[in-house]
Amino acid sequence: MKRLAILRHAKSDWGDPERDDLNRPLNERGWKAARRMGRELKGRGIKFDLVLASPAARVRETIDGLQEKYDFGSAPIQFEPRMYAASEALLLSLVRDLPESVHAPLLVGHKPGVERLVLGLTHGDSDHRRERIAHKYPTAAFATIELPADRWAEVEAGSGEIAELILPKELD
Repeated sequence: MKRLAILRHAKSDWGDPERDDLNRPLNERGWKAARRMGRELKGRGIKFDLVLASPAARVRETIDGLQEKYDFGSAPIQFEPRMYAASEALLLSLVRDLPESVHAPLLVGHKPGVERLVLGLTHGDSDHRRERIAHKYPTAAFATIELPADRWAEVEAGSGEIAELILPKELD
């Protein structure tokens, strides 16, 4: 069984039309959501052994906001340029290429790629987690997917189940 965590970056700032998309920062709401998510991950005792993230400013700042309330410990944070604007297929390829020494990875990226990856990897579940995000995987949303595979290279579309879903709007 493999366990994959996926986080969409927090809400970004659209206030400067001159700023290119890669360098768009978080807005205040985004910073608050990232901190809330960090506090929630810490409270639930969730641990990662690798963070694979887009290099976009809003993703970097989401990770910074998480780290204000959450300690990644010794988990390396790798910024993967291909994750910026990545398709579901590319993200799935990155998952399948994870080293077998990685047991608890966190992917941090963008919509629509991460939303499509979460939906593409999973099927319906008895707690209706998938249904809750079927039409929108909101900013700062976090999901953990359990995948019935022995190796990352064997991860198949539609095979997993969302084991944990945290939506910022549902937090205090």
